[in-house]
Formats: sequence, structure tokens, C-alpha cells
Amino acid sequence: MLEHGIPYALSPRVRRLVAPNPGMMTGPGTNTYLLGHEQVAVLDPGPAIEEHIEAILAAGAGKIRWIVCTHTHPDHSPAWQALATATGAEVLGALPADDRFQDDTFAPTVQLQHDFVLQTPEFSLRALHTPGHVSNHFCFLLEEEGMLFAGDHIMKGSTVVIVPPGGDMKAYIASLELLLDYPLQCIAPGHGDVIADPRAEVAQLVEHRLRRERKVLAGLQQLGRADADALVKVVYDDVDSSRHEWAKLSMAAHLIKLRQEQRATQHEDGSWEPATSA
Repeated sequence: MLEHGIPYALSPRVRRLVAPNPGMMTGPGTNTYLLGHEQVAVLDPGPAIEEHIEAILAAGAGKIRWIVCTHTHPDHSPAWQALATATGAEVLGALPADDRFQDDTFAPTVQLQHDFVLQTPEFSLRALHTPGHVSNHFCFLLEEEGMLFAGDHIMKGSTVVIVPPGGDMKAYIASLELLLDYPLQCIAPGHGDVIADPRAEVAQLVEHRLRRERKVLAGLQQLGRADADALVKVVYDDVDSSRHEWAKLSMAAHLIKLRQEQRATQHEDGSWEPATSA
């Protein structure tokens, strides 16, 4: 159930609020999660929309102690400032990445490191550094329940756009595989509903990316030397052409990964071709 402004209990420790910012890239809207009841952590406060901020404050009922951000894209973090001003809560996250589409206002009081644990009387929340979608992305594991708050690392029903230079396909795939080292029971994504079989979901996402990577390489081999406009028509022939501008961003991330692995070569004019050893 995804309904704007109304808290929905996912478990005894977790409630979800959906921000009123639905769209092509946000699905039903950004998920904001409230953890705990006596001392509340707000995870991904979402966009700075007044009615959403008011709904979070009402659900927190004067008990918000922490604000936790998976990353600093404008649909995930900007409400932090109004919430912190209203509550005096500690703000946990990583500084904005040095690329486009960032919430440059974000200023955490606690800068996260991998495997940092927020320990409270009601829950333990472990921070997992998961670069890929963007370099400052963290997922969070609610250890008592095995619930992974995935931000934009994993989305319900769609793949994540990887936008270079902050987005890194090689890092993204490695970060997905990292999650398999932890005892996941379910995934609470930044957009969409809970995913019940996390290990199968992660395996499917890794295979999807590697399958797309194979299409990128096959496209280069078919075309010889090609620019992004020509290549995207071959690599994303299963995606509506109206979305090819977005697809080119993830394709660029695949191409950069192939270049890092010496399987593709980029020329000064921006065109690409397979490396002679590929």
C-alpha cells in the first residue's frame, strides 16, 4: 500500500511515508521510513515539500532523534534541513557527490563510514557503503529484521540509472554483490514496495547488468566504431526511443567499465569501438 502522507507499518519497528513526488524516475514517490517509536530515526526524509515534512513531524510525534540519508539526490535528502531545525536531530550521511543533480545543502553532523552502526534501545542500523548509483550512496541494514533500506541502489520494478562521473557501473555491480555477504530478509527500496526475496533480486540485477554489458560489446562489434546516438539504438532496442536519452547515461557507465577493463576504446571525438583484445 503506497499512499501519500499516511504512515504505513511495515513491521513492529518500521513505518513508511510516501512523498507526494510521483514521476517517471520516482515511481509512486520517494519512500521515507521511520524507525523506532520511543526514539525515532527518519531514513531518507525526501524532497523539501511542506506537506511531506509536516507528515513526517506528525508521525514522529516529537521523538525524532536521527535523520539518515542514503544519498543526496534531490528526491531523497532536502527535507533534512527543515526536520533538523524543527527537531534538533543528528544528521547521518555522506557529503554530496561532486557531480550533477545533488542536494548541495546537505551537511551531516555524522559522516558515515562503511559498517558504522547506529545503536539505539530499539534497533541497530548498519551503514553499508554502496557506491554505483552515485559515489556517496549508502544502504542500511536493520539488523533485528534483516530489512535492507536500499535507497536508489535497488528499485522495485525498474533498474537504476547510473550517471557518470558520480555513477560507476563497475562499483555498482561490486556493491550489489557485497550485499550478499549480509543476512538480508527483505529490501525496502527508495521507491516502490518491499521486495520479499532479496538474494534472488540481487542476483537478477547483477545478471541484468551483465547481460546489458554484453549487448554494449556486441553493439560495438556490430557497428565497428560508433557514437552514443548510434549505439544506443542497438543496445537499447528493447526500450522505447523516448527513454534513450536516459539510457545513454547508463550506457556510458557500461562503456567506461569496458574501458577500465580494456575491452573498449574511446576516441577523442567521443566515439567508441571494441578494443583489439576484446
